[in-house]
Amino acid sequence: MTGQLERIEVFVAVAEQQSFAGGARALGLSRSIATRYVAELEASLGAQLLVRTTRRVAMTLAGRLYLEHVKGIAGEIERANRLIREQQTSLAGALRISAPLSLGLRFMPRVVAQFRSLYPDVQLNLNLTDRFVDILSAEFGMALRISSPPADKSTIWRKICGVPRMLVASPGYLLRSGAPQKPSDLAHHHCLGYSMLAGGDRWHLRHTPSNREQSVQPNLVFRCDNGDVISDLAALGEGIALLPRFIVAAHLDKGALRPILTDWSLPEIWLSAYYPPYEVLPPKVRLFTRCVEELVATDPAMLGAPAARADRGGP
Repeated sequence: MTGQLERIEVFVAVAEQQSFAGGARALGLSRSIATRYVAELEASLGAQLLVRTTRRVAMTLAGRLYLEHVKGIAGEIERANRLIREQQTSLAGALRISAPLSLGLRFMPRVVAQFRSLYPDVQLNLNLTDRFVDILSAEFGMALRISSPPADKSTIWRKICGVPRMLVASPGYLLRSGAPQKPSDLAHHHCLGYSMLAGGDRWHLRHTPSNREQSVQPNLVFRCDNGDVISDLAALGEGIALLPRFIVAAHLDKGALRPILTDWSLPEIWLSAYYPPYEVLPPKVRLFTRCVEELVATDPAMLGAPAARADRGGP
């Protein structure tokens, strides 16, 4: 048996057309199905709603009362259906996006400007936070994250590019405290920690010539959930920082920071796009992702990446 809402929709169409054939045509149904749906509705209510004659269909008193109360419901359902169809097929409406703060400040204005020039009818809502948001409960259309390769199986993700990281310190700090010669020396230096690091407080390094791995517990004298604050403190001589290259690039160019332990590399992290578990990406989401990918491809040095590469994964 069909659902209650579908039976109501058929009843409203037949009542307005005063004809089972006309109501069925309006909904793209056969007359026999429309007749059956109304009969099922009447049976469930225990009341006759329509009187069938040879020329037209008339409503009973119960039918007029019922139509008065359910017509608004049917109209709202149709408007909701139309809105969702339009959102899935047109480039209009709202798109809510989450991105890390440091990435947002450097990268997102160019992406947003390019997207808006192409699709001006989409209203973008950009939320900048270094916290991993729950894109399902927070109703985000998508999120951009800089993190280790994703392990979350409840979302769809797309790798956009790798994001190199490095260990840095200021010339003044190195002159005062000396440069560490091996990872274990970090336990005796002042280190500045990113509090949202996926691996916790331990730093994992790989010796490039020998491929040997080492995990160290740095002497963290300061923690913060924003990479720009850490980068600026490191440039002021407050200690050693482990950060994505794009965050420290300006200080490196000015000589305010220098790379250290250059024979050691850090595990790869990615710029990835995360999505709710869509069956098919909505056009707004797909095209905003494309704008991000195109900007990375045209200027990979912006994120310290040698080249852009897209992979896709998920459940």
